[in-house]
Amino acid sequence: MAGVRIRLEVKERTGLGTPESRRLRKQGFIPGVLYGRATTKAFAVGERDLRAALTGPSGLHAVLDVVLEGQTTPHPSILKEYQRDPIRGHLRHIDLQEVRLDVAIQATVNVHLNGAEDAPGVKAGGVLSQPATTLNVEALPLEVPESIEADVSKLEIGDALRLEEIPALEGVTFLDDPHETVIATVSAPIVEAEPEPEEGEELAEGEEAPEGEAEGETPEGEAAAESDSESTEE
Repeated sequence: MAGVRIRLEVKERTGLGTPESRRLRKQGFIPGVLYGRATTKAFAVGERDLRAALTGPSGLHAVLDVVLEGQTTPHPSILKEYQRDPIRGHLRHIDLQEVRLDVAIQATVNVHLNGAEDAPGVKAGGVLSQPATTLNVEALPLEVPESIEADVSKLEIGDALRLEEIPALEGVTFLDDPHETVIATVSAPIVEAEPEPEEGEELAEGEEAPEGEAEGETPEGEAAAESDSESTEE
């Protein structure tokens, strides 16, 4: 959803380093850095406020009007980078980039597949794959889409959906190669062939042994060898 701006109030922080960041997290704040057009500011923001801002209609592509504590001037910014706790998944640190709303930016947007359950190839047992899960786009900060929707409901087995087949979005420019970028494919199901029995394998149950090799009988060659051995020992 484009055109959404979310106000985010933060407080400037002077203490830096790991101990200070840990202290902030224990108090419910997330440390961050705002890369402004003129200066760079270290700040702390309430974890709940940040989560609400980044789970809104525009998701991670929201334009955040960052307001430093004690000031009134908003700094339109976008999420540049973030770090998550590898175990709990909570945000640990964020970097914000101040932007001009009248200048296009580049962003990476997720691709969502729609209509997979209706695709003839999938109904016939084909395997749906998604080689490209994200696309690179260029647009004004307020026009960056939350995601790109791709319709795969018409794909047959052996078909491929390429970027050139995705409908254009007003105000958005796709930066990837339109023909080489494959969004989705439907391939034939893999059928595992039964392995053929190798030479020398044991006979299957119910299969008769060759004549002269019934259970309990010794092949003539082996009997002769045993007889010669006994004679030598004596």
